[in-house]
Amino acid sequence: MPRPQKSRRICCYPDYWSFAPDHDNANDTIIMTLDEFETIRIIDHQSKTQEQCAADMNVARTTVTAIYDSARKKLAAALVEGKRIVISGGNYILDNKISEEIAQKGSMIMRIAVTYENGQIFQHFGRTEQFKLYDIADGKIINEQVTGTNGAGHGALAGFLKSAGVDVLICGGIGGGAQMAMQEAGITLYGGNTGSADDVVASFLTNTLAQNSNPTCDHHGHEHGEGHSCGEHKCGGHSCGNH
Repeated sequence: MPRPQKSRRICCYPDYWSFAPDHDNANDTIIMTLDEFETIRIIDHQSKTQEQCAADMNVARTTVTAIYDSARKKLAAALVEGKRIVISGGNYILDNKISEEIAQKGSMIMRIAVTYENGQIFQHFGRTEQFKLYDIADGKIINEQVTGTNGAGHGALAGFLKSAGVDVLICGGIGGGAQMAMQEAGITLYGGNTGSADDVVASFLTNTLAQNSNPTCDHHGHEHGEGHSCGEHKCGGHSCGNH
């Protein structure tokens, strides 16, 4: 019986989740896993050695070499053959620290996060500096708290929410890249909302809150797609090198 594969530690979710040539063909797509992406980020973008990458990812150097080789082959195929790359899945664990002030969530508790500013839903997910967290049991709010974020940028915020045990995100505008991050994190998204944070959570609890199918992140009169980053990318409160 083969030994179970050890999960690879990644710093945070990426801000950019898909890349395509001008003649994008949705049927011709390469899936790059998040652990493969992490080796590219650490070795090629941060200029670290494979030994350093192995330490960062908490795996053997030979494992890093195999993951890195696979990632490079996928990049080469995409560049030479004009294929689309989508970053998704993989055998990884997210190394994202959250504040000890955030209350622990019980196994039977639903946790809702709302982008938050002065009692209102903050409208730009990637720039949010606070979330209000609501813990729900038996259809009722049993705990509320406002917490600051550990970083800015879609990927870092998505990792923050996952580490905080969030099940549902309610927000205003949110770009395509951040929507992909929510999907990867297993967080149900209710975007495109405005008004009081407390009121919109009350609507959610009465099943009257609709899911917007296109809650784009609208800054200064223009929309941003999958690749937009609404802030500097940091991981778990520390910068990911020069990312």
